[in-house]
Amino acid sequence: MPTIAVIGEVVADAVLPPDGLAGGSATLTVHPGGGPANTAVTLARLGTTARFAGRLSGGALGSLCRAKLEESGVDLSASETATEPATLAIARLDAGGAASYEFYTDGTADWAWTNESLAPVLDGPFPSGELPVAVHTGSLALALPPSGGVIEALLGRARTSRPAPTVSIDPNLRPLLVPVDAYRAVIDRWAALADIVRLSGDDLELLWPGWTPERAAAHLHRQGVPLAVVSLGGDGAFASLRGERVTVPTAPTQLVDTVGAGDSFHGGLLHALARQGRLGAGFADLDADGLTAALQFASRVAAITCSRPGADPPWAAELA
Repeated sequence: MPTIAVIGEVVADAVLPPDGLAGGSATLTVHPGGGPANTAVTLARLGTTARFAGRLSGGALGSLCRAKLEESGVDLSASETATEPATLAIARLDAGGAASYEFYTDGTADWAWTNESLAPVLDGPFPSGELPVAVHTGSLALALPPSGGVIEALLGRARTSRPAPTVSIDPNLRPLLVPVDAYRAVIDRWAALADIVRLSGDDLELLWPGWTPERAAAHLHRQGVPLAVVSLGGDGAFASLRGERVTVPTAPTQLVDTVGAGDSFHGGLLHALARQGRLGAGFADLDADGLTAALQFASRVAAITCSRPGADPPWAAELA
């Protein structure tokens, strides 16, 4: 499998169950997470070479996150060891297993990228000897300063490099930290850099209330995005490839929680497209059948993630 580079945050997810505050006490279970890190783990477990560019704290939570990445086979050669503490998220589950988040980000490790420290993502050296066929990013690392501007500059370079990698963005809106109006101000600029943009159903409703996935896809196409995807939870997934629309149902699952579901869906989609040889070539050969197969695979990956606690995406053998 080819190499996909992933840029973004590593977050310790402290999960609070629905009854976690009963009696005035809280029971927290800590899982390594963070949207981009979850996507890198998904890719590596499925068999793609996942080169992760993250700033990994040397503290206890950072060490927990590093261990998961290493055990999953993620290539950390583009990552840095940071002196700052790890970012913490509190994921509170409702009775149906859906998660809502609050974040503790002040002074943490993930946002201190510079142009020089991030350059090896595109410039190497590459331990595997391979240029990445895709660069994936999004979530808080792309939305928060100063890291956001540094990552955008790298994506701009990726668009003009030859051969040009596929650029994939998952905005993964976090309105408690970044106002929705701030996302609306940058989403078209991000789209102009991207070959793939995936929104969740919640992202879509926050960004453009009342818009259908079809209307959102048409808007993203006008900004230059060839492939627009909207994952709709229990209602399946929608995609539009330059206006050719595809939908797939949700794969069956025994829901435990939704932590990491969207990240693993995106990782599964990228893996499936890489396996088809569609990344790095502008989707020139991708058709509706290939896209449908990739979405179905991604749905299966997300379904397995939802069937167990925390962001714990499947290994390739589980999908054989």
